[in-house]
Amino acid sequence: MIDYSVFQNKKAAYYTLGCKLNFAETSTFGEMLSAHGVTTAEKGEEADICLINTCSVTEIADRKCRQAIRRMVRQHPDAFVAVTGCYAQLGSQEVAGIEGVNLVVGSNEKAHLLDILSEHLSKEQADKVSVTPKTKDITSFAPSCSRGNRTRYFLKVQDGCNHFCTYCTIPYARGFSRNAPTNFLVRQAEEVAEKGGKEIVITGVNIGDFGRSTGETFFDLVKALDQVEGIQRYRISSIEPELLTDDIIEYCATSKRFMPHYHIPLQSGSDTVLKLMHRRYDTALFRQKVELIKKLTPDAFIGVDVMVGCRGETPECFDECYEFVKSLDVSQLHVFPYSERPGTAALNIPYTVDEQEKKRRADMLLALSDDKTLDFYRRHLGTERYALLEKSKGRVLKGFTDNYIRVELRGENISGLDNRIVRVSLDSLNVKKDSVIVHIL
Repeated sequence: MIDYSVFQNKKAAYYTLGCKLNFAETSTFGEMLSAHGVTTAEKGEEADICLINTCSVTEIADRKCRQAIRRMVRQHPDAFVAVTGCYAQLGSQEVAGIEGVNLVVGSNEKAHLLDILSEHLSKEQADKVSVTPKTKDITSFAPSCSRGNRTRYFLKVQDGCNHFCTYCTIPYARGFSRNAPTNFLVRQAEEVAEKGGKEIVITGVNIGDFGRSTGETFFDLVKALDQVEGIQRYRISSIEPELLTDDIIEYCATSKRFMPHYHIPLQSGSDTVLKLMHRRYDTALFRQKVELIKKLTPDAFIGVDVMVGCRGETPECFDECYEFVKSLDVSQLHVFPYSERPGTAALNIPYTVDEQEKKRRADMLLALSDDKTLDFYRRHLGTERYALLEKSKGRVLKGFTDNYIRVELRGENISGLDNRIVRVSLDSLNVKKDSVIVHIL
């Protein structure tokens, strides 16, 4: 029998690193603990429980995780410190060796985090525990539909990945692809609507692979969620280009609820590098997806992931990548330098790129991204869109249009407008804030 009474009158502090999925999961953990009497520690207060949800996408991410754990231990010296997430799975012994850590929770055990916490808090003296399941043992699915302190809700529909790209450790950190059934996720969306939520971001590790464990498809899920009354907006957080089918693009182009906003990982604009990465598409397919989106939804915002400096990316390959990305009608680039990950197949590729050259390449693409985003924003000045406004400090409310233009609404009479979708006029650029100043119509 699990004794949840150990949570009564406890204060918890949370820290999350990495992707939107991690933030959604942490928020869900917080809500679950809150239901059993745990309150969130205010700034400056010492917590009884610290929960750190980690990332391990790069070596830098690993270092930031270690720093965050040590900082939380210093700030909350008497707290029970639990660490979960990808770094906890891949580097569990390193995490367990950090002074002050009491519990390391692996990816499979994450679904039972509250039970594990209550068990160890019930002990008179908590032991340091390391949970280190093998990849094949990561089979559980931990549901998550939460907004934390945001207006938008994040609905986790899938976890894990079967692709084994040569640079990536995700299958080892999160296991193979699995998901909740469509009817369960539809019910979660209905609950969001009942709470007054307006927008849901569909998240996962490889959401286009949805249905592998339930015999469904991501397109099935899209059509089912589109029927939920009360939800006015859905966003697809990130989807692999070969899994973004033409049927999905065509359906979303006519849907009133799925927003004209896509995020598609490219990783490289060089076919040579894509083959070395073991990606499952080429640049021709990627271009076809972008062009179909723009043909059917000309105002769509398209974000693209690009990795620079990976093994095998010669100067000629990077030039191909740059020119390919430059030629695409996309709105923003998420650029990150390649980082060596132990145990990955990429380590067998002999050609390496030094750190200074990685930075140069990243800077070039970031500058290109700024140009593309500003051009996209400028094209929409003087037009009217619908924006979901979110809370902000002072006399400025921020939010996003349906096609993901970041907006600012200024004025003294803006209270009560948060979590409202309003019609706005896009007036002028605020280049410093990477946003557009608007007024309500």
